[in-house]
Amino acid sequence: MATGHEHHAHHGKASWGTAASATLHCLTGCAIGEVLGMVIGTALGWGTVATIVLAVALAFFFGYALTMWGVLKAGVAFRQAVKIALAADTVSITVMEVVDNGVMVVVPGAMDAGLASGLFWGALAFAFLVAFLVTWPVNKWLIGRGTGHAVVHAYHH
Repeated sequence: MATGHEHHAHHGKASWGTAASATLHCLTGCAIGEVLGMVIGTALGWGTVATIVLAVALAFFFGYALTMWGVLKAGVAFRQAVKIALAADTVSITVMEVVDNGVMVVVPGAMDAGLASGLFWGALAFAFLVAFLVTWPVNKWLIGRGTGHAVVHAYHH
């Protein structure tokens, strides 16, 4: 993941590199939450719906937390960091969650395969790949409009 953000948005245009960096950032938070939610839900014997709800909630939590962490490190007050994270990540995380959970649900047997199954982990990896590919152009469009991940650029060093 690019940490220098060499490909900033200028004059209403966003580079594919900036969008990829934003999407990888989003995917990282989503993946942490998704995996943790799937592991907890499965370990507790929860059904598919309850497990997905937990995974999605944790994906949003970790997605926002990663953005807030960077913004807070830049000296922004907590309340403002929350606002920045909500503005930066809500659309991206929403798209990513709809896509990756949709893929998991439509892959036959994936949600019922269990944590020890290659089917489960293979389907999850595939779901993350599809979610990245769908969310990447969405982030490019958002950044080009000065929204989405573009709102955190001022806080990156």
